[in-house]
Amino acid sequence: MALSHVFESPVPGFNFENSTRNLLLENALGEGKSNAPKPLKTGTTIAGVVCKDGVVLGADTRATSSEVVADKMCAKIHYIAPNIYCCGAGTAADTEKTTELLSSNLTIFSMNSGRNPRVVMAANILQNMLFRYHGEIGANLILGGVDCTGSHIYRVGPYGSMDKVPYLAMGSGDLAAMGVLEDRFKPRMEQGEAKTLVRDAIHAGIMSDLGSGNNIDICVITSKGVDYIRPYQESEYKDNRQKKYKYKPGTTPVLCEKVVRLELELVHETVQTMETS
Repeated sequence: MALSHVFESPVPGFNFENSTRNLLLENALGEGKSNAPKPLKTGTTIAGVVCKDGVVLGADTRATSSEVVADKMCAKIHYIAPNIYCCGAGTAADTEKTTELLSSNLTIFSMNSGRNPRVVMAANILQNMLFRYHGEIGANLILGGVDCTGSHIYRVGPYGSMDKVPYLAMGSGDLAAMGVLEDRFKPRMEQGEAKTLVRDAIHAGIMSDLGSGNNIDICVITSKGVDYIRPYQESEYKDNRQKKYKYKPGTTPVLCEKVVRLELELVHETVQTMETS
């Protein structure tokens, strides 16, 4: 039986062919017949601080889908290279895939050169990657690491904007977190003091934003190595189940039952044995 379509190999990279379709559907639905679906709101609080010996990154662990908490232990601090990590805010799939692509590119570079990549190199790759799609990738990233030139933190926006800063907070809880960072940050902080500052900044974002919550993760990057503490601080608000929510079969009555027979075309299949000798 001939196939009605031809299979093609997928094109590498991101694909936004459905954007044109969605725009046409939105224009067609805008006549008042029905409403187009709205994008879901996401929530996150991430922060980073440059300290005396390296960089401290922090993030909450709550992943939301509108008003629903989808994941209470979401890892938002992503591995990029042995000396570089990245915090992601925005769409979870976009941040994960974007950081995976960056990590694979830098791994190939390290295998060819025999050395760790510089932080500015990773930031430039992210900037070019995100600018190419003009905001279609919902990734707000804090890139931090230590290389031969020192300790660095870069802010990379979804449209490809990039800034180098000594401290930074992003996400839906960034206003409260930035208030803590701006009040208590000072140059050349000790590592313990920087970890406390990042923890308090993330906690302020959690307490001020419903989209942020649960635990706090901390990642400390120095020239000696990486200390990824997960969780650094567990949530003080924990739920205890009051009852067992298991229902007996037949609890929900069946109002009606209708069986529709499907007409299927039988296809005979033959199996050939592959010669392995």
